[in-house]
Amino acid sequence: MITVDFGIPARQDAWKWTHVALAALEGIEPMRRGIVAATVAVLTLLMIGGTARAGATFDAVKARGFVQCGTNTDLNGFSSHDPNGHWTGIDVDICRAVAAAMFGDAEKVKYTPLSTQQRFSALQSGEVDLLSRNTTWTLTRDTVGGLHFAPTIFYDGQGFMVAKRSGIKSISGLNGASICVQHGTTTELNLGDYFHTHNMTFKPVPVETLSEINNTFFSGQCDVLTSDTSPLAAIRANAPHPEDYVILPELISKEPLAPAVRHGDDQWFDLVRWAVFATVEAEEKGLTSSSVDAAMTSADPAIQRLLGVQPGMGQALGITDRWVYNVVKQVGNYNEIFQRNVGMDSPLKLERGLNALWTQGGLMYSPPFR
Repeated sequence: MITVDFGIPARQDAWKWTHVALAALEGIEPMRRGIVAATVAVLTLLMIGGTARAGATFDAVKARGFVQCGTNTDLNGFSSHDPNGHWTGIDVDICRAVAAAMFGDAEKVKYTPLSTQQRFSALQSGEVDLLSRNTTWTLTRDTVGGLHFAPTIFYDGQGFMVAKRSGIKSISGLNGASICVQHGTTTELNLGDYFHTHNMTFKPVPVETLSEINNTFFSGQCDVLTSDTSPLAAIRANAPHPEDYVILPELISKEPLAPAVRHGDDQWFDLVRWAVFATVEAEEKGLTSSSVDAAMTSADPAIQRLLGVQPGMGQALGITDRWVYNVVKQVGNYNEIFQRNVGMDSPLKLERGLNALWTQGGLMYSPPFR
């Protein structure tokens, strides 16, 4: 851990000497004056920045020997568990990818089920190291909320589900309807904004958990259920008669779902961020859990860097150079993760859509590994 603390007097002195230095720039040739001024500004920020800490979470996770991951209580396709305590889902696989990168073992994860009300406080308090719980990346969560969001793992949008017998074909038919919505979510805020903007009325039926939503909606206590379309698909798949319900075609929001870590440890943030990118880059390079062993002898320099045949990528993150190999071998590339959890190999049967690679018309894109 690196700690730098100049204290209040030092910060005041920093400002004093900054003003002196800038005053001395008068008369210097403009280009040189700009260079010197920029240098003074950087030094000032370093001096007044207070306490800077690096590696606190990273070091704690490494010493503990496992990742404590906050997940949903039970959302099929994203994070759910069976009676034996075995967790599955796209959010769960992100936790496993981080563990595979960190420890070389995707099973070195412990899961903490969190409600929408608990999720942020659990991350901020240090109860969990990583929040991977179908959470929308927003400006306020990223700033005043004190979170760093890793790359989006699922591009979603808010939709509406109704009983087929209602005959409702579009959102315009929802005026005056009673709508079940999970309390304390961006979903609740989007719902109010949309109906207000379109001069429509509705009766909110707020509920706390997804299980309550299921019971309330399927028992007829509300006319409509609103959530992101992926949870709607999961809820419908588990309905007694899935064919009796339809998801309306319109979306009313952008919902980029991404894992998050708390502010304060760039090393841990880098690891989580690049573990996500690794799954995307692996798909683009054609690397799968079954083909990655053979790829270790590839002559492609990009693949050699990615898999650690050429050293350096792991060292930059403070982990083994074979970390991407471990992620792909044990968890899979992004397409494998998507298909088995929410895609055509799952009960949800979702198309890739915006979650396709950028080369296939989607938004999934990784910066270069070099």
